[in-house]
Formats: sequence, structure tokens, C-alpha cells
Amino acid sequence: MVTRAKSKGELLAHLKSRGIEDDVAQAVIFRLQETGLVNDRDFAAAWATSRHRHKKLSKRIIAGELRQKGVMQEQIDEALAEIDDESEYQAAFDLAFKKFNSMSRLEPEVQIRRIQSLLARKGFNFSIISRVLRELQLLDS
Repeated sequence: MVTRAKSKGELLAHLKSRGIEDDVAQAVIFRLQETGLVNDRDFAAAWATSRHRHKKLSKRIIAGELRQKGVMQEQIDEALAEIDDESEYQAAFDLAFKKFNSMSRLEPEVQIRRIQSLLARKGFNFSIISRVLRELQLLDS
């Protein structure tokens, strides 16, 4: 079984769930950070890159996931800075194009609705969704 890296927040929560006292858990995490085994900055960068590249998630969704994992906002901002606007658009377009190709027999209104829903669930904003639909020539203008 392959396990993924964990954030400091995830490790603290896990230790607490195992009944480890708070001061002991903090000491363990501190020692892991000193040795370089736990590094939220690296974790956030790897998480953001992976989720964006493979799951085609928007920066907004990735930021929420990292917050849930206990990563500090400064480290989230640094990780998301690696994803530029064009890369985010390209991820949305690739996802929509794949969906579009699987719906060739559906009415255009249904295609638009399904692609909009998919991209919205992945966290993309209205301007990116509109641009993707225009590129796919599903919207006039």
C-alpha cells in the first residue's frame, strides 16, 4: 500500500485520534519538521500540482482542500502561485473537451448545461466557463 505525504494538521489530528496527549503530539510533529520529514510548504506545492494536473481542479477547490488539511494560508498562496491563469483555463478546456466529445448526440442546450455543471463542480469561475464554451463554439458571441 502506497501512502501519500501528510500535512502537519493531518498528522496532529491523527495523533490526537489515537489518544496521544497534545504536548507529546506537538513535540513529535516538531521533531518531524526539524528532520524535514514534514514540510507543509512542499506538501502544499505537491498537492496543488497533482490535483490541478490530474483531477483538473481549480485553484479555489485546491485551496479549500489544503485548508481542510491544516495548511497555513501563506503556504497555500505560495503553492497556488505556481498555477497560472492560462494553466487553469487549459485544465478547464481539456476537461470540457473530453466531456463534449462524449455528448455528440445530445442537443446543444444539454451539452452546455452539462459542461457548465462539470466545470462549476470543479470550481472554475464564470469567466473561465464562458471562455471554454465559446472555444467549443457552444455559445454565440
